[in-house]
Amino acid sequence: MGGDGYADRRDALVAALRGRAPGPLRLRKDTSNLFRTRAPHGGAALDARPFHHVLSLDAGEGTVDAEGLTTYEDLVAATLPHGVMPAVVPELKTITLGGAAAGVGIEATSFRHGLVHESLVEIDVLTGRGEVVTCRRDNAHADLFHGFPNSYGTLGYALRLRARTLPVRPFVRVTRERHRDADAFFAALDAACASDADFVDGVAFARDALYLNVGRFTDSAPAVSDYTFESIYYRSIPRLAEDHLTTHDYLWRWDTDWFWCSKNVGAQNPLVRRLLGRRRLGSRTYQRIMRWNARWNVTGRLANWRHGHVESVIQDIDVPLAAAAAFLRFFQREVPIAPVWICPLRGGPDADRFALYPLEPGALYVNFGFWDVVRTREPHPTAHFNRLVEAEVSRLGGIKSLYSESFYDHAAFDRAYGGDAYRALKARYDPDGTFPDLYDKCVLRA
Repeated sequence: MGGDGYADRRDALVAALRGRAPGPLRLRKDTSNLFRTRAPHGGAALDARPFHHVLSLDAGEGTVDAEGLTTYEDLVAATLPHGVMPAVVPELKTITLGGAAAGVGIEATSFRHGLVHESLVEIDVLTGRGEVVTCRRDNAHADLFHGFPNSYGTLGYALRLRARTLPVRPFVRVTRERHRDADAFFAALDAACASDADFVDGVAFARDALYLNVGRFTDSAPAVSDYTFESIYYRSIPRLAEDHLTTHDYLWRWDTDWFWCSKNVGAQNPLVRRLLGRRRLGSRTYQRIMRWNARWNVTGRLANWRHGHVESVIQDIDVPLAAAAAFLRFFQREVPIAPVWICPLRGGPDADRFALYPLEPGALYVNFGFWDVVRTREPHPTAHFNRLVEAEVSRLGGIKSLYSESFYDHAAFDRAYGGDAYRALKARYDPDGTFPDLYDKCVLRA
């Protein structure tokens, strides 16, 4: 593990920040799971790429220390051999610990352990003042600890984080139930979250094809499935009422096909899969393809030529459990995208203190993830379907992640994402505007 060099890397980065020319600053890194284009940045770039080490693990205490650009692939590889895993492991190997803290990370343990930021113990944040402050729930920088999630690098960068871990067993047994009605599905999901399950999530393939997946750790398995090459995980869900995976493969069950988005690059074709090979299947490859396409807009040009309206609808939203069936019905009626990922999450005891992503403590929410392109012959206003989603989420008392495009006006954005609290944090930790403003970055794409 790389704990010995952290202080030197930290001090070098602080010196680089303080020694730069005045003006806006961005982070130089090799990976990003954001789905919004940004205007070209003319300012300086701070090279944070050396901050990718797992620093230490205390399995007895139940914590792991790692640097901000440590991927969850590396974090899982460092913890599983010691019989533990991070309390919440987001679904893609390329997501970083710092990125999940500055954004909003979720997975099938979130019904019990909350979002990624609720599993954090402390964060070292490099602020716009050129200082590194250690933030915890109960110290002088508790305001930044609770304000950092959903700030997307506009209040500072996470250099080191301490996260809680959970004990694991070698295998995960997954059982699946099909429901033909949304109310029955969400009642079953609620019951699963109150059970002894270790993992709970679901997939909506159609209005009458809602599958609840419940996972439990186990010490043995009659056989294990392999979804890292020729077999595709999401296609197994309607087919297998029971499945077994190694714990490692369960954590990365969605990565091979980026849930189901690999279809957009032809990677679900058996011949293409074999040509790509096992090592090239996964979020890292699809991310590179996506960046290339964002630069040249090849698919957009083709789609615009063939259709009247083309719109990427790539969002994750959270609504209270009581509103989940209503949101799903709205979505299936208004937005022609399927499948949809469904993942429950429970707000922790201080969930309402996270100023930029507040949830009700102890309440069960449901996350809906949908990632595709809507193509219609009929013309629509710009961002028509995205704006429909934003309006419905607000109406139902929910909130959405900001990793993709957003279209709120400034007043609505402030109401949803702690406008006054954010400005107070900005004044304390980045008074000179070294980092961009949250609205400018996430909505105006500055």
